[in-house]
Amino acid sequence: MVYNKPAREQYRSLGADPDPNDGVVPRESLRTGRSRRRRDRKARQLCSQVAETLSYVLAEQHGDDVLRSLVVLDVEPAPDASRLMVTVCFQPPSGDVGRDRVLECLARASGRLRCEVAASITRRRAPTLVYRAVDSSGAARDQL
Repeated sequence: MVYNKPAREQYRSLGADPDPNDGVVPRESLRTGRSRRRRDRKARQLCSQVAETLSYVLAEQHGDDVLRSLVVLDVEPAPDASRLMVTVCFQPPSGDVGRDRVLECLARASGRLRCEVAASITRRRAPTLVYRAVDSSGAARDQL
């Protein structure tokens, strides 16, 4: 079946220069703005729930003094809510433990931490957690 579809040249002769908003239904453009705000609100809500859960779980780590000394500073989507960047502040009980040791301990406990996060939130899939350790002077190092 052949459709009678005008060529682009015919459209160009009828009007001015093409605009990126040509052919967009106004209702759909308004709807995407609302859904984006809603997704952002839900992502912020998820981040706050994850931050609260990780704060409790890290405080209860009985066998690991390094994890117990961590403070959750921030949780943010990286790039969306399926992957979260957790920023922790390290306050060492002694000066011999550095950021490398903190990231190593977090990597070792990441499965258990993700399991605790999954149990505390209501989502189909638990987000992947990526950690960033910040010492008290503000220098950061990422683990991806």
